[in-house]
Amino acid sequence: MIWVLTLSLITIVSVVAGLRNRKVVYFFLPFASVFAFMLVKVIMVPLPFLDTVRFIFQLRG
Repeated sequence: MIWVLTLSLITIVSVVAGLRNRKVVYFFLPFASVFAFMLVKVIMVPLPFLDTVRFIFQLRG
């Protein structure tokens, strides 16, 4: 739950900063933080990295 609040706060702050400063780079920050969060979670799995990525993409819904 703390991660959801943190990523939401990053999104809100970066959107406000992007609108105030009119810089596109601020709108990239939420995507980068979510990507970094997912990468850390994948790295935390005790399997080799490539096996974990293959397993994730082989899952069918």
